[in-house]
Amino acid sequence: MKEESLGEITLRKYEKPYQLDSRELVKKICLSFGLLQPGDSRDIIIDILLVLLHARKQKKELNLEEIKEQAIEHRKESNLELKGIANSNIRRQLKKLRDIFIVEKKANNYRITEFEDLKKIFEEKIERFYVVSIMDRIKEYLDELNNSDDLNK
Repeated sequence: MKEESLGEITLRKYEKPYQLDSRELVKKICLSFGLLQPGDSRDIIIDILLVLLHARKQKKELNLEEIKEQAIEHRKESNLELKGIANSNIRRQLKKLRDIFIVEKKANNYRITEFEDLKKIFEEKIERFYVVSIMDRIKEYLDELNNSDDLNK
């Protein structure tokens, strides 16, 4: 039997969000969801999410090149290095967002899931479904351990 994770999520708690610009807010969200590691200089996922959040307001789907071009513009406007802008990395970051249900892919286009509000996505897809299913599986392992013959001898 292979030890392959069927799902995982990292959740972190930070200070309350006072007077942060949109990039800093999205950065804290990415850090809070474990999409970005503290101190990581390759933070293109922030710009990708910002691009998709702007497109959500217009109910617009974007392809990989559009996301990349707009993410580069965001980084230039913020005077940030152009790190992590290879297509393969953009796809990897989009996969991270898809894996926790924030982004969905339709044909070759990406969008925030159903153009929905991130808080609603978090509550419905992550908090109520994903986290609960992970916790339920952990409980199954704990029950199995409790009933293990090896420990009950």
